Amino acid sequence: METHPFAAAPAGGPGLESLRVEPLLTSEFDTDPGSVYERLRSTYGPVAPVGLMGVPAWLVLDYREVLEVLRNESVWRRDVRHWRARAEGRLPKDWPLLAGYEVRQTMFFDDEEHRHARLSYHSAMRPFQDGHTPEGWELRAAVTRYADELIAMLAAESGTTGFADLAAQYTRPLLLMVTTKLFGCPVELGDEMVMDLWRMLDGGPDAGPATGRALAAMTRLAAHRRSRPGEDLTSYMLLSNPQLSDEQLGRELFMNAVYLNDITGNMVCNTLLEVLRGNATVRRSLSDGQLGETVNRAALANPPAANLCFRFAARDVRLGNYWIRAGDIVSPSVAAAHRDLLSMGSSHLVDSTISTRAHLAWGAGPHQCPSAARELAGTIVTTAVGRVFDHFARAELTLPPDQLPWRSGPVVRGLRLLPVRYELAPHSAARVPVARRADEVAPPVAPPAAGPAVGERPGSGLLRTLRRMMFGGRKGG
Repeated sequence: METHPFAAAPAGGPGLESLRVEPLLTSEFDTDPGSVYERLRSTYGPVAPVGLMGVPAWLVLDYREVLEVLRNESVWRRDVRHWRARAEGRLPKDWPLLAGYEVRQTMFFDDEEHRHARLSYHSAMRPFQDGHTPEGWELRAAVTRYADELIAMLAAESGTTGFADLAAQYTRPLLLMVTTKLFGCPVELGDEMVMDLWRMLDGGPDAGPATGRALAAMTRLAAHRRSRPGEDLTSYMLLSNPQLSDEQLGRELFMNAVYLNDITGNMVCNTLLEVLRGNATVRRSLSDGQLGETVNRAALANPPAANLCFRFAARDVRLGNYWIRAGDIVSPSVAAAHRDLLSMGSSHLVDSTISTRAHLAWGAGPHQCPSAARELAGTIVTTAVGRVFDHFARAELTLPPDQLPWRSGPVVRGLRLLPVRYELAPHSAARVPVARRADEVAPPVAPPAAGPAVGERPGSGLLRTLRRMMFGGRKGG
C-alpha cells in the first residue's frame, strides 16, 4: 500500500461526497456488526464509504490499512480542524458525534502540541504505573479491595448461589470507584456520570448537553484540587504542567474518565463474556493462569472500542481502492481489522502469545494509549477479571450470547447487561458477611456529573453508595 507523497487525486475522480454511501448504524449493525463489516469488505475492499448519522465517512476495514492510518501521523491528522466538511459548514446542525471532538484535549492534538501534552500526562501518571511506588501500590490494593467488596455485596443481596449482572453490579461501580480514587474526588461519582459518557460516545440526541455536564464536573474537580492538592492524578497533572487552567485540566480529566470508565470497563466485560460464552483460546489461557494473555485474546475477539477516533486526511492519498481527498474523514475500525487479522492465518495467530499482542485495543502509533495508562488499565482489567473467577466456583450466562443487549454506536460496542447465574467458591471470603464500617474501606469520592460545586463532605459510606448503584436506579443500563 503506497501513500504517494507527492501525488494528487486524479482530476474528475469520484470524491466521498459524490459516492453512494451505505448507512452504517442500522438494525443489522446493532445485532451483527461482523456481518456488516464483511459485506462492506467484499463490496468495496479494505476501505468503504459509509454514512454516519447523515454524514459520509471512510470506514477502514483491513488490518494493514488500519495500522497505516494509526501510525502515519503526517498524513492522518487527529485535530478536527482538518475536517473539510466542518470547516465549510456542511455538517448537519447539532450533529451528535461532533460534541466530543470539539473538546480541545491531548487526544485531538497533533505534532509538537500533542507530544508536549502527552509528556506531561505521562509524567503525572508515572507514580501510578509502578506497583512498587506508594501511589501505585495503594491504587492496586484498592482495586482488589473494591472488587472483593462488590462481590461481597452481591453475596449479601443474592446469597452464595444466585443471579447477578456483572456489568451494572460489578464492572460499572468498580470503574467508578477506581476513577474516584485515582482522580482524588471529594464526593462520590454517580452512575449518571457513566450514562453521560455513554451519551457522548454513542452520539445520542443529548450528546452535547451530556458532554457539557461531564466537562463541568471535571472542571470543578480541577479547581478543587488546585486549592487542595493531594496524592492523586489530578494534582500530579497540575504539578507536571502548572500552566493548565481549570478548564484545560477539566478537559484532560474528562477524556481520561471516558477511557477509564467506558473503554477499560468494556474490556473487563468483554473478557468475562468471552470466558462465559466458551471461547476456547480465552478459557485456555485463563485456566493456565495467564490473565494478561486472557485479556489479549479477548481483545482480539471482541475489542472494547469497535471503531477508533476519526482521522482527517492532510492531503490526497490512496488507501485501499480509493483516493481519499484532503480533509476527508476516516474511521479506523478495530473490530473489522481484527476479523481480517484472524482470517489471515487463524491457527498460529490465535495460538501465539506474541501475535495476540497485535490487537489494536489500545490503538497504535503516536496516539496509542500511553504506556503508563496502558499498564495501569491492564492491571485493572486483569484484577477485575481474576477476582471474579477467584470468588466464583461456577458462573454461566442466563441469556444466549446472541440475545445479550449491546450499546451499538459508531465508536463503542459495549454490553448493557452481563447477566449470570453464579455459585461462590467454598473458600471465597464473600461468604462472610461484610461487617466492617464503610468509613474504614471507603475511597476518596468524586463530584456528581451534574450537581453543586465540589466541596468536602462526610462520607456517606461505601456500602450504602454501592447498594444504591448496584440495586437501584439502573438508568440507561
